[in-house]
Amino acid sequence: MTDEALRQLVALVVEDSAVQRGHLVSLVQELKIGKVLQAGDGLEALRLLEQQPGQRIFLVITDIDMPGMDGIELIGRLAEGRQVENLIVTSARDPRLLETVESMGAGEDRLKLLGTLPKPVTAAALARLLEQAQPRKGGGGPRPQFEPDEAEICRALGAGEFIPHVQPKVGIATGLVKGVEALARWQHPDHGLLGPQTFIPRIEGTPLMARFTLSMVDQALRHLREWTRAMPALTLSLNLSADDLAEQAFIDRLTELVAQHGAAPASVIWEVTETMIMNSHSLANLARLGLKGFGLSMDDYGIGYSSMQTLSRSPFTELKIDRIFVNGASERSNRRAILNSSLDMGKRLGVCTVAEGVETVEDWKLLAELGCDVAQGYLIAKPMPANELIGWCRSQRGRLRALAAGKAV
Repeated sequence: MTDEALRQLVALVVEDSAVQRGHLVSLVQELKIGKVLQAGDGLEALRLLEQQPGQRIFLVITDIDMPGMDGIELIGRLAEGRQVENLIVTSARDPRLLETVESMGAGEDRLKLLGTLPKPVTAAALARLLEQAQPRKGGGGPRPQFEPDEAEICRALGAGEFIPHVQPKVGIATGLVKGVEALARWQHPDHGLLGPQTFIPRIEGTPLMARFTLSMVDQALRHLREWTRAMPALTLSLNLSADDLAEQAFIDRLTELVAQHGAAPASVIWEVTETMIMNSHSLANLARLGLKGFGLSMDDYGIGYSSMQTLSRSPFTELKIDRIFVNGASERSNRRAILNSSLDMGKRLGVCTVAEGVETVEDWKLLAELGCDVAQGYLIAKPMPANELIGWCRSQRGRLRALAAGKAV
């Protein structure tokens, strides 16, 4: 966002402590947002908004615990009014309260929760969250969304518009790139590059899922063949859906495709979630993949209801800890406790531990201290086109080694 665009924006800071409010206002002003309003609690904030009925508010930063009207009630009122675009919530109280707010915001499409921050708020943490925010164009109303139908997705599959981007996985002790995860993107001719939230819900539970998965796997394996000429030990992680894993015939097609590309099974890791192996057919197919020598990763570990039981009875070789327990763990004791427990479980079972959502040097250092094996996240790299990986690895070698050595980057 340009400085000129930032100067056109309006923010509102809601905080009952005058000292904390002044600190937050100064942080927002440092980000060059043009106008910063202030309120001491939720009631005062709503009165301010009522006085400016036609004014879009780009950002509200609010505390939770305030007199008059607390932050949780204010959030509900802001969502109803649709005058505010983005929200950040702060608190000095029990960090689990912030987790509650994040859970509330997960299903809210009227107001975008950029994230939550424990006090004291730092400029770096605030800037990180604001990277997710984009002003809406054309005034009020919800953001326009592209909602493809089955015919459009069929057309895109035929045209080869679904492509893999990749995100590196880096050894924390060495700084070496250990592998990549393939992440599907849609290069739409009219709407540009689209993320999986646009199309995966439309594909799941339909015959298109098998066709889509095979296309992603085929493309990614073609790239793997090129990558391993420069990095022979590189692994490729690929996501399977519940539909994929439940069908034995589909699993046979996958293994045949890997063989056709000449890839060693050990170089391919299939990522599945706990809920996908709740039935005997899926669990049997997972075991068959393990017997063939493929890597098996439990994705999103920690958010299921019986993850430890599932992990103990399944042939996983990798434990992938969900980003919600990794991002900000260096600042939140509750996240650190769950992260530590998850890593300890991985060590005891002798599987590789991978942390998703690593975004800060502080979180990287904590993972190193706790003995995590591999990190993945924006601190290392955002997902990139598959053909850019080799060049990226060469250009980032020094930075990654410095991270592993504990040096600031």
